[in-house]
Amino acid sequence: MLTVLGLLLSALTAVVLALGFLFAGGLLVLFAGIFDMFDGALARVSNAASVFGAFFDSMLDRYSESIILFGLLCYALQRPDLHDAFWPANSSLLHSEQTWMIVCLFIAMVGSCLGSYAKARAEGLGLECKTGLLARPERVVILAIGLLSGTTIWALALLAVLSHVTAIERLIYVWRTTRQIPKKSRVGEIKTRSAMGPAHVLNDEQESSVLGLPSSTKVGANETRETPVPTSFPPFNGGVQQE
Repeated sequence: MLTVLGLLLSALTAVVLALGFLFAGGLLVLFAGIFDMFDGALARVSNAASVFGAFFDSMLDRYSESIILFGLLCYALQRPDLHDAFWPANSSLLHSEQTWMIVCLFIAMVGSCLGSYAKARAEGLGLECKTGLLARPERVVILAIGLLSGTTIWALALLAVLSHVTAIERLIYVWRTTRQIPKKSRVGEIKTRSAMGPAHVLNDEQESSVLGLPSSTKVGANETRETPVPTSFPPFNGGVQQE
């Protein structure tokens, strides 16, 4: 119920912003953000949390954020002569505030979606990904401050930059995490089998196979051939769920 109400409030906020009432829209952005923060908490307190509830909440959060930015886009398209506080005045098309606002809106929307997708994709692969400079609460606060203070374009420019920084941070985090998985999973497998007793102790060939080390393969009666060392490993092993 709170999640759906938050979506409806976001739609109302978009209409208010499209009509040009930026200060009132900033207040509504904060008010709608309260529902986003409390719906999950209420589900946990009332013991009503579920997997679908978490999925449903994330889906509607993306819709809510996109709807609000769409309202700002409608506002910008109707005002070619808009003026933002502290923005350097320039009459050229490239430096017009309307152009900058539209560009920043697009980049911020893409960055927001990529940051959220990176987190969800990592968790879908079994990796906990809580890193990142900007989560949804921070994005809501930055946008609300910009609307309330009359610095909307500056707030959008900040969102455009920092949302992509967050996506890149998560990309690097997942890359570093997955690089450590193959080695740890193989060593863990050897320790587990050794702890199970003599019957499960690996011989030289089995241990070499698990660790990815070269092993000897019999070719003839008195001939052996070295198995080449693998130059790459599967991207994920062990506890990481493959798609």
